[in-house]
Amino acid sequence: MRLVLTGGGTGGHIYPALAIGREAAEHEPDSELLYIGTAKGLESRIVPPTDLPFESIDISGFRRSLSMENVRTIVRFLQGVRRSKELLRRFKPDIVVGTGGYVCGPVVYAASRLGIPTLIHEQNVVPGLTNKFLSRYASAVAVSFADSLPHFSRHRNVKHTGNPVASAVAKADKAKGFASLGLAPGTPFVLAVGGSRGAQAVNEAISAMLPGLADLDGIHFVFVTGERYFEQTQTRLAELPAAVKPRVHTLPYVHNMPEVLAAASLVVSRAGASSLAEITSLGVPAILIPSPNVTNNHQQPNAESLAAAGAAEMILEKDLNGESLLSAVTKIVRDPAKRERMARVSRSLGMPGAAAAIYEQMLQAMKRK
Repeated sequence: MRLVLTGGGTGGHIYPALAIGREAAEHEPDSELLYIGTAKGLESRIVPPTDLPFESIDISGFRRSLSMENVRTIVRFLQGVRRSKELLRRFKPDIVVGTGGYVCGPVVYAASRLGIPTLIHEQNVVPGLTNKFLSRYASAVAVSFADSLPHFSRHRNVKHTGNPVASAVAKADKAKGFASLGLAPGTPFVLAVGGSRGAQAVNEAISAMLPGLADLDGIHFVFVTGERYFEQTQTRLAELPAAVKPRVHTLPYVHNMPEVLAAASLVVSRAGASSLAEITSLGVPAILIPSPNVTNNHQQPNAESLAAAGAAEMILEKDLNGESLLSAVTKIVRDPAKRERMARVSRSLGMPGAAAAIYEQMLQAMKRK
């Protein structure tokens, strides 16, 4: 298979694309892959170390208000389409897969104009502007959440596949997770993480609630602060009661997150699509705090989807403080039956076969050509 992957701007777009590429290579070891992104986007730093060939185009997103910048964006889009056509004619892909972000627009559109089969993958419940636009031209649409299906109701080939990053974590070894934290196997712990860079509002609430661990005997707390918040958090937590300190483990970053997540009894997390795919693939009960600082507030519908099913509790950031977070944590860790119900529902929502399902959908799109 000759496969072009495109997606950029955030890890939530890039890692699903890489997971799809790995799946294709596992099925067809002689596959040739090309990743098209932007030179300034996060993909330009994440993709090259994977040894995937990488090409770039220049593109930016539309502003939601009228401005001259939107005129320049249209010019960049047309130039991006021309550049994409050059790259596609040279590479001659069997299919082009886009996973979101502005860069997908010209690449997938160019492929459709050249008669190349295309598939787009939407990670969030509410589709982004780029995927809404591309759905009119794509051969196939894959979605992470069943709640996304109505947004693509006019498309003849849309499937609920799940998020392909779930496939990579499904077999995570929890024993390695406990060992990496220096905890005995089976130690109950709450994992709290505000994203790869951390989140100030989440960190402040966690710091404020930690003294309350004195009333949760035996429960450990693994607090992933993000590197920029680590030193100030350490200073603040130095004042914790002596009875609590040994049960609080602060880290700036976790490099083996799937293994640590697999070992956790409960996770406190933002509601990014990739994070939720990992959480449900492993069946971990969750307290979700959707970020209000993302485009179109897309994390809140993601969190609401899990909360409505019973796999998670949701706390909006405007309601977040040490007291509200401690209350939510306490209710779950003190109720094993509730925790088991949440885990069971979470696992039922998980789709560890997502990457394989998308690969099959790609094959179907290629056959229809």
